Amino acid sequence: MKNNTFKYNKDFREFRTKIFIRTILLILIAMIFIFLLYRFILYGNFSNWMVAFFQRVLEIDYESALNIYVYTFRNNADLIMFSAIMLVFFILFRFYLNWFTRYFEELNSGIDALINEDSEEISLAPELLPMERKMNMIKHTIEKQKIDMQLSEQRKNDLIMYLAHDLKTPLASVIGYLNLLHDESHISEDLKEKYISITLDKAERLEELINEFFEITRFNLSDITLQYSKINLTRLLEQLIYEFDPMFKEKNLNCNLNAEQDIMLKCDADKIQRVFDNLLRNAVIYSFNDTDIDITAERQDENLVIKFVNHGNTIPKEKMERIFEQFYRLDASRSTGSGGAGLGLAVAKHIVEVHKGIITARSKDELIEFVVILPLIPPE
Repeated sequence: MKNNTFKYNKDFREFRTKIFIRTILLILIAMIFIFLLYRFILYGNFSNWMVAFFQRVLEIDYESALNIYVYTFRNNADLIMFSAIMLVFFILFRFYLNWFTRYFEELNSGIDALINEDSEEISLAPELLPMERKMNMIKHTIEKQKIDMQLSEQRKNDLIMYLAHDLKTPLASVIGYLNLLHDESHISEDLKEKYISITLDKAERLEELINEFFEITRFNLSDITLQYSKINLTRLLEQLIYEFDPMFKEKNLNCNLNAEQDIMLKCDADKIQRVFDNLLRNAVIYSFNDTDIDITAERQDENLVIKFVNHGNTIPKEKMERIFEQFYRLDASRSTGSGGAGLGLAVAKHIVEVHKGIITARSKDELIEFVVILPLIPPE
């Protein structure tokens, strides 16, 4: 709090200094004007000028003109001085307000520029430079958020369009093969088995695509809330590897787990399992055939470090920088047979961060590595 106060004092030092100098200057001008009024008008040549004026205009003698001057000015000196002081005060105060409110007009113009999303930079008076910087920072942040939202919405719309298109292919296959089975009364058992197998594969693919639609909805419309429990992470990883065995066999992959026995972790078990499921699924999809996937888990100080390493095509740096973006897919060609909505890694990153952890990725020399760091004791 003290640091923020010091920063604000430092930022607006020039502004305060200018206000102080102008206030002192106005006070000095008022004092000089009143002194001149008192010294030269009431007790200077002003009396001689007014007596001569009365003599000439009214055509009277000196003594009568002097009496008029004394009666009009000298006897009302206090009232004249008070009126003069008030007049000077109001005139100078008016100038002071006009000068001071100019800053509010500039700030108002800057706010209008933010509301109207003007393309030009906001420019304020030099003494308002800290406000100018902050308003331009807000302006750039709003512009960036708007662009990010537009890109995200565009990617989402494109994805939904692709998924809707992809739904037609397996659905048409399912309907086609079911019609064959329904219409063909004399069909061999082998051909029947083949049609059923193909129909089942297409139906499973259709289910995956429908789940991706639900994934998009859940990711965008709901906040992740955690329900902590104590789990055996080693057993969770072993179970996950067992469940992925059919996928490993399809590409002749070997998955190796290197972890201590019975690593206990306090977390939301379902959501952490979802993170590791996404990472392992990603490793299988982008692994070369006949290679190994290595999973390691070890304690480091007060953290647990879990690594997923697989052998696959080196991912370019520009793609690695976007790999955790929602709806971003490495496979731009969108093969309908594989690849998801581009939400798996984005969801994994979000879950890890909600657990106060960190997830990173790197790719080099045909190795792809994801590292998850979770606190062994979650913060309160």
